[in-house]
Amino acid sequence: MDLKLLFISALLGVISYSSAQPEGNECIKANAESCGDCIQVGAKCGWCTDTEFLKQGEPTSARCDELESLKKRGCSVLKIENPQGSLKILKDKPVTNRKKGGEKLKPEDITQIQPQKLAVSLRSGEPQTIDLKFKRAEDYPIDLYYLMDLSYSMKDDLENVKNLGTSLMLEMSKITSDFRIGFGSFVEKTVMPYISTTPAKLLNPCTGDQNCTSPFSYKNVLKLTSNGKQFNTLVGQQQISGNLDSPEGGFDAIMQVAVCGDHIGWRNVTRLLVFSTDAGFHFAGDGKLGGIVLPNDGKCHLENNMYTMSHHYDYPSIAHLVQKLSENNIQTIFAVTEEFQPVYKELKNLIPKSAVGTLSANSSNVINLIIDAYNSLSSEVILENSKLPEGVTITYQSRCKNGVVSVGEEGRKCSNISIGDEVAFSINITVNGCPKQGKAQILKIRPLGFTEEVEIKLSFICDCECQKNGIANSDLCHNGNGTFECGACRCNKDRIGRECECWKDEVSSEDLEKTCRKDNGTDLCSNNGECVCGKCECKKRDNPEEYYSGEYCECDNFNCDRSSNKLCGGHGRCVCRACVCDANYTGSACDCSLDTSTCLASNNQICNGRGICECGICKCTDPKFQGPTCEICPTCPGVCTEHKACVQCRAFGTGEKKDTCERDCSYFTLIKVKHTDDLPQPVQAFPLMHCKERDANDCWFYYTYSVTNHTEVHVVETLECPAGPDIIPIVAGVVAGIVLIGLALLLIWKLLMIIHDRREFAKFEKEKINAKWDMQDNPIYKSPVNKFQNPNYGHKTAAF
Repeated sequence: MDLKLLFISALLGVISYSSAQPEGNECIKANAESCGDCIQVGAKCGWCTDTEFLKQGEPTSARCDELESLKKRGCSVLKIENPQGSLKILKDKPVTNRKKGGEKLKPEDITQIQPQKLAVSLRSGEPQTIDLKFKRAEDYPIDLYYLMDLSYSMKDDLENVKNLGTSLMLEMSKITSDFRIGFGSFVEKTVMPYISTTPAKLLNPCTGDQNCTSPFSYKNVLKLTSNGKQFNTLVGQQQISGNLDSPEGGFDAIMQVAVCGDHIGWRNVTRLLVFSTDAGFHFAGDGKLGGIVLPNDGKCHLENNMYTMSHHYDYPSIAHLVQKLSENNIQTIFAVTEEFQPVYKELKNLIPKSAVGTLSANSSNVINLIIDAYNSLSSEVILENSKLPEGVTITYQSRCKNGVVSVGEEGRKCSNISIGDEVAFSINITVNGCPKQGKAQILKIRPLGFTEEVEIKLSFICDCECQKNGIANSDLCHNGNGTFECGACRCNKDRIGRECECWKDEVSSEDLEKTCRKDNGTDLCSNNGECVCGKCECKKRDNPEEYYSGEYCECDNFNCDRSSNKLCGGHGRCVCRACVCDANYTGSACDCSLDTSTCLASNNQICNGRGICECGICKCTDPKFQGPTCEICPTCPGVCTEHKACVQCRAFGTGEKKDTCERDCSYFTLIKVKHTDDLPQPVQAFPLMHCKERDANDCWFYYTYSVTNHTEVHVVETLECPAGPDIIPIVAGVVAGIVLIGLALLLIWKLLMIIHDRREFAKFEKEKINAKWDMQDNPIYKSPVNKFQNPNYGHKTAAF
């Protein structure tokens, strides 16, 4: 029986405690059963270790709450467990101010990014900010490896590259005094169908060219050196080769250059790879044409400076190539002919810190191309980080030249950085929860294209300090069924309860179930939970923001009235199916605002003194007035019209009220001013109306009407009357108009007469011509009259 009473009192404590907490308190909603669980919820959550802190019936999870809430509930600041993250700089070597011509420094002694090593302790939800700065060092060493396509179409280009060494050394000396150059060449995989495998073609793949060498995949001709003449000598000994298809095996060569650092001679400096070709490229999957199905392993396979596994491994994929170039801090310059510019520009978008330049037909412009591409690459700083541990997020903010600030992905980089310029980055690192391992991990951040990096050792705060002093199997935890730590019992597996007094899988008995019913006629735990160990455990919902509560799970926080499709109108919280409204709101759905600021009229009166404010909306009591603040009166005369007669009689002694002025118009104070500019202007604390009215003589007068604690009228003391008409210009204008109109009519009449005469004359001329034609003899005309002599009548002529 005592056990039942204990359960009931505990449940009452749970209900009274949970109903008093705000809906958005994530510390409470987490139901943390230990201090370690509590501090993982968020940075604002703390754990009270005071053994006397909990009230009768409150659960262990009640110790986890927001810091301010714990203080209000009576937990001493000294008893609140609230570990904080930290940041410590372990290595902070200043950036180098090396200048050309100064002291010669080793590459490892040059520093461009600061600091270099840190230790960061992270607590869940609490960000730590790291400030980095980057400065492009002057006279920074450069290694450049020239990788050239030696297929037959590059024959003319080889002649120009033979003198590249000394010329490029001379040009690069303007940028750095520590420059090294190397050379390699490639053609294609040495299997069909990429090359012809007939014996004759293997010896000389170029028909009729005796100087054409056997095909090969990749050859490291010259390790990086500062001897430009040696470059010219060795390159001058190279010969063109040939293959069958247009795409080349350049990706095989790039992979070997990237991963064979010892053979190439890469130093820990700026690494440039110039890839020169006039054709496209094969990539992963193309090797199947030659029966090669094994993926590229990304390892070095150089023997005697020749790539020996081209027939065994497929071409590398673009992603694989990007990974290896990035790991080895190699910046790629694609020097390609104009025909293949679009292809390599698309490839550039996939490879960070790469550039594309247009190679002339015979590579004569290769030096300028390399210089321009290097300047473009080195003027942009882009930060990248290694793989993030589980739950860790990182954000960047950059402060570049001229104070330009960028965030997000743009916050990773700064552009147009000249030698000697310094830029800054702010990096926020946050962890959510505690990684499964919980062990310290290393995070590295570096600028792309540079070997320098920032090493950050991340450690995670997963447990409280008080947990270190916990007592296992303590008698305070019901016969040793838990560990007493941080002022509470942390129960062993399968045990629950404030003192670990119950089994989790304990089957409810009839007696225990009685404590889980509100009364005999109701469902067990209101059908919203299960009865475990004599108390209701409410169901969980899919939405973690929604939950059941109450001693019998009879309450919830999602079945309250809504307004504007928002629970409690968005101005309150749902507690046991009833809205508890925020301050200044009321109503069943908290949709009625008690704020009267929206009802203030322009005279600072509530609803203009002609209505009442209900739920932030004016309801006008005077039927003549309407509008949001009861200021609109469609049937009322305007303020200016209402006071016009009184202002007119008081200021000028005229108007319809001049005889009753003293009696009807003494309700305001009249103040005269000389000009309209002297009239007062409206302000919030001094509302007024500017008026402009006309008197019986068509004269305008100006005044302002103000209603505050008393009534004031400011009026301009002079009338603005219209000037009389000027007779002479009017008469002269009328006369001139009549004359001009008459002249215009005469001109029009004259023009019409001329047109008429010309038409008549033309008609006369036409008829005259027709008349002359009628007077001429018609050569084909025959007269209808015939004449003949009748011999019987003796020489008499008869006519018919």
